Amino acid sequence: MSSFTNKKLFIAIIISLSSITANAQSGNLFTDTMHLSLDTAENIFLRNNLLLLAQRYNVDAQKALIIQAKLFPNPNLSLSRGPLIPITDNLSNYPYSNFFKNTENAATLSQLILLAGKRNKQIKIAEANAQLSEFQLFDLIRTLKYTLRSDFFNIYYLQQSAKVYDKEIQSLQKVVTAFNQQQGKGYIAEKEVVRIKAQLYSLQSEYNDLINQINDTESELRLVLQVKNVYLSPDVSDTKVIALNPLQYPLTTFIDTAYKSRTDLQIAKANTNISKLTYDYQKALAVPDLTASLSWDKQGSYARNLTSAGVAMDLPFFNKNQGNIKSAKFMIDYNLATQKSTEATVEEQIFRAVQKTLDNDKLYKNIDPKFTNDFDRLLNEVFINYEKRNIGLLDFLDFYDSYKQNTLQINSIKYNRVQSFEDINFYTGTNFFN
Repeated sequence: MSSFTNKKLFIAIIISLSSITANAQSGNLFTDTMHLSLDTAENIFLRNNLLLLAQRYNVDAQKALIIQAKLFPNPNLSLSRGPLIPITDNLSNYPYSNFFKNTENAATLSQLILLAGKRNKQIKIAEANAQLSEFQLFDLIRTLKYTLRSDFFNIYYLQQSAKVYDKEIQSLQKVVTAFNQQQGKGYIAEKEVVRIKAQLYSLQSEYNDLINQINDTESELRLVLQVKNVYLSPDVSDTKVIALNPLQYPLTTFIDTAYKSRTDLQIAKANTNISKLTYDYQKALAVPDLTASLSWDKQGSYARNLTSAGVAMDLPFFNKNQGNIKSAKFMIDYNLATQKSTEATVEEQIFRAVQKTLDNDKLYKNIDPKFTNDFDRLLNEVFINYEKRNIGLLDFLDFYDSYKQNTLQINSIKYNRVQSFEDINFYTGTNFFN
């Protein structure tokens, strides 16, 4: 490689590193912004999420075990030939025998026969485990969807709050710039300049904390969506959000739907079913299996070319599988208790979610729709009046602080209201509110 080429490569590396450093210092690690609706986000999630892919492989693995459970035991073929060590016996009909001359050959074909319906019970257990893996997949989807939707709305309302900080910081920055230009002329008291700067630095610190919270939530959402190196900008329809009505469905509808759709409840029922099937299988194992055989012996018996048939079975004198049967019985009781606990949890979660939704919806509807618009209009007027010295510093800062606190509180109320509807969706296992 020529020195000129090396020089070009070196310069390109320096430029690239400089660009990366500049982006990092300015906070612009990501150059692209992904605007996405809730439906788009869910479609990306279902298509890309690696945890779902892993769980789908687990479902396929459990279904493959059904195929294995349906297979019959292989027959067993036994062959023998001898003598391996040559024998010399003058009293025998064959005074001299070795592995190739005057040999003894024997063969046995045996087949294990499972009794007490063990094979069918194994198939049922395999089918139940495959169904359980599907419920686990659906429960993973339900849980990750809840995370996705919660993060989606959380990011949106946090970004709305960030706009407030950005607006106030820009306004105060203008004031500080104007003060710096008039510094030393005696028009502005020094304590007033210090007070404005202190307020600006406080806002910048709060803004930085809020941005970190947004970035943490975006990071979690990017993992759920399996997207990289982009800012996420949720698109939320305020009209749809406002139209959400917690009284649209009765409480009994939520509970009945949850009993049918809650995948964690289905998992609890599936575990109870598996424990019952396992108990039946362990009782079947107490019955010994039968081995049928067909044998041929060339000259090792009282007659040459002897053909015989036989059966073999363990005698259950000592081991009757007592411990496994007893353990399986206790597992039924354990899973039944767990299932009842899950059912009680489902009902209480739904009741509390509906109660919280009603409270949050009532709080939101008590807010005067014109209140925020009035604040936004007055913010600019207060700034102009402070510049003209029509109002004092304390009134100016007090209004700015009230504006910030009001906007943050309203965004928090909006998010809590939406989140409570998402809680109902999650606890019922159905998107009643979408």
